[in-house]
Amino acid sequence: MPHPKVIAFVLAGGKGERLFPLTAFRSKPSVPFGGRYRIVDFVLSNLVNSHIYSVYLLVQYKSQSLIEHVRQHWVLSSVMKDHFVAVVPPQMRMGPEWFQGTADAVFQNAALIHQHNPELVIVFGADHVYRMDIRQMMDYHLHKDAAVTVAARPIPIELASSFGVIVTDEENSIVGFQEKPKKPRSMPNDSSRAYVSMGNYIFNRDIILEAMAKAQRKKQHDFGAHVIPSLVNTGKVYAYDFHVNTVTGTKEYEENGYWRDVGNIAAYFDAHMDMLGEEPRFDVDNHYWPIHPSGYEGPATKIIRADIRNSIIAEGASINNARINNSVIRSGVIIEDDVQVENCIIMDRVILKKGCSIKHAIIDKLNVIDKKEKIGFEPDKDRFTCHIDPSGIAVLPRSGRIKSVKK
Repeated sequence: MPHPKVIAFVLAGGKGERLFPLTAFRSKPSVPFGGRYRIVDFVLSNLVNSHIYSVYLLVQYKSQSLIEHVRQHWVLSSVMKDHFVAVVPPQMRMGPEWFQGTADAVFQNAALIHQHNPELVIVFGADHVYRMDIRQMMDYHLHKDAAVTVAARPIPIELASSFGVIVTDEENSIVGFQEKPKKPRSMPNDSSRAYVSMGNYIFNRDIILEAMAKAQRKKQHDFGAHVIPSLVNTGKVYAYDFHVNTVTGTKEYEENGYWRDVGNIAAYFDAHMDMLGEEPRFDVDNHYWPIHPSGYEGPATKIIRADIRNSIIAEGASINNARINNSVIRSGVIIEDDVQVENCIIMDRVILKKGCSIKHAIIDKLNVIDKKEKIGFEPDKDRFTCHIDPSGIAVLPRSGRIKSVKK
């Protein structure tokens, strides 16, 4: 069906404290992901691929790298004024405070809604790795004549206690919410699964403006906790089942409805591993629905001699007689002779010097690992230079400059 005029707000202001130390110098949406992306690229690609071109990115904490990334790589059009990805910091229209929550972030920018006068307002998070044809969710919203539609993901009911659970009737009308419940309510037609919120919403314009104004007067600042529950009694708040969303080009072997909150080190690492293998759970190779990457200007990858297995190697890497297994190597990485890398994420412009060995680790940008240095083999020793995640993954923070790891 024809789609109405739409404006999108992407919430990209989170601190990402559970992703420390990768968020020590950058916001969570700006954290590099895969061979050539940042986390924010997934939601922006979903919007653009869904022909949604008026996008405001609401930023807050440690936003400089995210601002630079969008400025350099997300210029949609210099001709059509409604084709843009614009970065918007806190406007502080109500006082000196920064964004107090998701609803407050959009409320501070209500003037943009009035300015564009859309029929629908899309509010999506910037912290997740997934593909989604948002037009299908819009069609569902219009078919249901909904005031608000919430993207919902069915998960096994035994896992639902860790999430915000959506309670629906048989028509998928939302009748309630449970926040990390001990006894989650199941889906109406499937007692083995429960709906959990993905934090992605579609609102009718007048509904969101009125609901945000009411919430602001009550000093309530969050969509999931305040604004949307306040609208449930209207009977026009619906859950959209993400598992029915189909994306052209998805392979048969990929996980149906793949969606990951990469909000902690273990989840971030595991999502990288999901992209590896002959039949990955999430295959980034889909020219029908591309994840638009950071632009790279530099030489192609150069491999002198190497044993590379089940790994992703980005542009501009230089590899000389190394063994690399089950790893992601980002752009500009230099790997010297007799280096071993296993189960690792090596970020941009890292230098691995002769004879060093790295296992089960994340090495952030601009680090130099000295000759014969080892990371990931002795946790007690690694604690002097690395952050050791509870999952056991060693994370070497970005140094901010080229810096050797001392013995």
